[in-house]
Amino acid sequence: MVERAHRPRIEQAHAAIVAPAQFVAYAETLEYETSHALEFIDITADIQNVVMRSGVEFGQLSIMSNHTTAAIVLNEHEPLLLNDMARVLSRIAPAGDYYEHNDFSIRTVNMTDRECANGHAHCQHLFLGSSETVPIHEGAAHIGQWQSLFLVELDHARPRTVFVQAMGTSVAR
Repeated sequence: MVERAHRPRIEQAHAAIVAPAQFVAYAETLEYETSHALEFIDITADIQNVVMRSGVEFGQLSIMSNHTTAAIVLNEHEPLLLNDMARVLSRIAPAGDYYEHNDFSIRTVNMTDRECANGHAHCQHLFLGSSETVPIHEGAAHIGQWQSLFLVELDHARPRTVFVQAMGTSVAR
């Protein structure tokens, strides 16, 4: 006998009917100075301020690291959890392991005068990613109660940039 799957109960949590509006596309680049590898920098307030400056009431927000060794993640801001996440990343791709990327006797592509051995940071980045997309609802980035947006430094102290783009409707005033 085949059982039917129960249909989930759907409740409307948010409803928005937008008055006559205009489409807005707004972008900013935020600058940060990191201090060490596996540093989680909470950028949530900065991101919310970008949304406020954009004037977007309803739409989408993209947050992107401009670097291949610094990630953007959405997760809980709890200090012990941040320590756990840093420990897990260091186990996944330990800095002390051998990486061909770090072997400058064989590597010939994308080299600079100040090249550093950071294969581990690139490999850790695979598990985190460069960006997050968050809905904008009622003029704010719509994230959960415990969620925060982080810039995660995977390499070493240096200047970093985060590109933020808000797109959506702005209520005509």
